[in-house]
Amino acid sequence: MTQFELLPWLRHGLSRHLDRAIWPLSASVDNLGRLWVGGVSVTEIAADYGTPAYVVDELDFRARIRAYRVALPGAELVYAGKALLSSAVADWADTEGAGLNVCSPGELATVLTAGVPPSQIVLHGNAMTGGELHDAVDAGVGRIVVDSPNTIALLAAQVRRRQSVLIRVIPEIEAAGRHEGGLGFTLADGRAARAVRRILAQPWLRLIGLHCHLGSRITDARRCGAAIRQLVALMAEVRDRHGVVLTQLDLGGGHGVPYLSGDPELSPQVLAGVVDSTLRSACADHGYPRPQIVIEPGRAIAARAGITLYRVVDVRHRPGGRSFVVVDGGMVDNPHEGLRGVKYTAALANRHVPTTTTPVTIVGRQCEAGEEIARDVELPIDIQPGDLLALAPTTIRWGRPATWSAVRH
Repeated sequence: MTQFELLPWLRHGLSRHLDRAIWPLSASVDNLGRLWVGGVSVTEIAADYGTPAYVVDELDFRARIRAYRVALPGAELVYAGKALLSSAVADWADTEGAGLNVCSPGELATVLTAGVPPSQIVLHGNAMTGGELHDAVDAGVGRIVVDSPNTIALLAAQVRRRQSVLIRVIPEIEAAGRHEGGLGFTLADGRAARAVRRILAQPWLRLIGLHCHLGSRITDARRCGAAIRQLVALMAEVRDRHGVVLTQLDLGGGHGVPYLSGDPELSPQVLAGVVDSTLRSACADHGYPRPQIVIEPGRAIAARAGITLYRVVDVRHRPGGRSFVVVDGGMVDNPHEGLRGVKYTAALANRHVPTTTTPVTIVGRQCEAGEEIARDVELPIDIQPGDLLALAPTTIRWGRPATWSAVRH
């Protein structure tokens, strides 16, 4: 099922100025050159809420969850809240039938406030204190992912009723776990096997499956296939040694989305094909019953539903022809360029773009060295203070601007 079949009204809002792979599905440009999202002009949003502002299209967000569910009908979908989370967003995911993944007490409180059933919450226990784990167990969260011996010990000390847990395993795949701070148990040195024994020895911990995270911006589904083969082998080993059949295999998220035209992305349909064929083969090799597959996309659902609006404060030209556009935001609301080298698509959002453009660097006003929001983006040569810029896509993970607005169609 295509996005047009899910939201047929999109056919009437297409604009040749916008790349459908990057901008919200409802985005369009009117005859005055103004950007619209979800049936609302971004100039109106900026006037009402100020800038910088995050703008999120609810129907785009919901449509991408539905696309995953259509592509992987047999998998459990859990939305990773670290990409974008508020009580409204949690409600969107919940009403679309997705579980919620949280990794902090604040995220847990937000999801519970939204009325999400605790049984549908997956908590990642990285660096959680004993008190925080106690509160999560007391709230009745459905599953807790453990990634260190210390987390196992702390959790075991807090529970007095059966708590379902998953073990986070680091597969032997090139670059797996990079920048993840050693989160999880490695396979080759037996750490994962020892973690299994420790959990099975705890009377109140119920080990139901394995979890892995293969990194961020994954665009090659074969990485998931390689992980499945290794984790099914471990599941079979647990069955043979301990007589326990693990029933869930959580493949995490990190699915790549395009930031510039032509960037690769991970297609849910391609992912589904790799998961199904690899799982069928691996289970047959080990005589293992097919486990429930769980996936945890976050950015792949939220990023293209959102844009960031900035107001141009100043335009500066340096010797040698380099130009800088200074906006009223900065690294506090969008530090991906400086931290990860992420490139963004930027567009003038309040008027028509003239035929002549020039490459510019968009910078903020926090006065930090290297504070760049986007580099070498094509903007109109007559860009001026007061203009409105829109950057896409947006994941609201690292900071928060003055405000944010959810728009509906």
